[in-house]
Amino acid sequence: MAERRVFAGPAVRKVRREAGMTQAAMAEALAISPSYLNLIEHGQRPLSATVIVKLAERFGFDAAKLGAEDLPGGIAGLRRRLADPRFADLGIGAQEVEEWLQSAPATAAAFARLFDAAPEGRAEAQGDAPEVAAVRRAIEKWRNHFPDLDARAEELADELRLAGGDLYGTISERLRTRHQLGIRILPSDVMPDRLRWLDWHARQLMLNELLRPASRTFQAAATLAQIEAKDEIDALVAGAEFAENAAARLFERHLIQYFAAALMMPYSRFLRACDATGYDLLLLQRRFGAGFEQVAHRLTTLQRVGARGLPFFMLRIDRAGQGSKRYAGASQSPLVDGDARCPLWGVHDAFARPGEVVADLVELEDGSRWFTQSRSVAAPGATGSGTPARFAVCVGVDAKIAAALIAARGIDLMRSPATPIGLGCRRCTRNGCVQRSMPPLGRPLRFREGERGVSAFDFAGD
Repeated sequence: MAERRVFAGPAVRKVRREAGMTQAAMAEALAISPSYLNLIEHGQRPLSATVIVKLAERFGFDAAKLGAEDLPGGIAGLRRRLADPRFADLGIGAQEVEEWLQSAPATAAAFARLFDAAPEGRAEAQGDAPEVAAVRRAIEKWRNHFPDLDARAEELADELRLAGGDLYGTISERLRTRHQLGIRILPSDVMPDRLRWLDWHARQLMLNELLRPASRTFQAAATLAQIEAKDEIDALVAGAEFAENAAARLFERHLIQYFAAALMMPYSRFLRACDATGYDLLLLQRRFGAGFEQVAHRLTTLQRVGARGLPFFMLRIDRAGQGSKRYAGASQSPLVDGDARCPLWGVHDAFARPGEVVADLVELEDGSRWFTQSRSVAAPGATGSGTPARFAVCVGVDAKIAAALIAARGIDLMRSPATPIGLGCRRCTRNGCVQRSMPPLGRPLRFREGERGVSAFDFAGD
């Protein structure tokens, strides 16, 4: 089969403009003629393998994700939108979607915005409040990797490491000596509804006694982020240009927490540990004194140019299956979209198996396979009724590249039986599912007199 040619004129032009270069200057950097670059930018010549490699080395260009950075969910997100029943009669194939994204990424992004704004497609109809949806788009635009924050956190982590081996102790000392802030651990009945409280008037950071050691370090690191990474965080928030102040504050909180995690798990050291351990989640926890959820989130951020980790996604759900954290990272996984989860997915089993990492190989309707690992975690404190809050945290990666994981060793990831799942009953068109709770959108129900199938809903188009 002939190799598919890659036309990426708009993407290359965007890279050049962001670098502030003329065509002549970029052509010189790529060792090609300005006229050839001009033809590439106007879609009249495909990218050669040599040019793709040079673009990747010099500018961090990723041909596999052309145009995806401007779309929530990337290529997979665009496919999901076009799989809507309203477009079923058009027969739009996966290759056609990819060609559209490569040749005209701006128009694809415009379509995505219009689709998401429509009542049937907008984010709040899929479970996201408008301000949360806006923050998700900002995070996904960066693929949840913020280079300036990572570099600043790594520099600070090295400085703190020289000061002592106990990170919590060195952060506490830095807050005390540089910022005149002391740390007090207060009883939970004094701070019943707060985990952290920074009182500038009293020059004290007060932490809830219910915080575990890893969470205590994380909250202290977050306070340091508010102070020492303020300029970098403010610049990112301003650049996002949110229409609502609530969205800006949510994004700011995400960046503060991002910095705190990067301080606890500095990029280079963490990536080396991932490679050396086969991404052993529990071992990474112990090595970096972090919680499972903190490690899971950190895995979605490893996209530094020239030093990329595996493209993980992360999802955190409650017992009802509602997602409170969803990061696609660079994975472009559709499993983080929407607020409905397939009950057949092993992420739900984590609640019944506390302390255990539940691995699952799943297959979606489009044939894509994902290797996921889930574990239940307990939140500090309790709900208003006194019931402890528990979540299931899941990380996953495309099965095609999951062989590097220690948890996947011995599994034939592309041939072994996989759990067939969908993206929630309303978007799943698998017929005959005994677990189905409602019919799929856009599929008329069928009723056959004298028959009762294994599913409560039988529909056309299987």
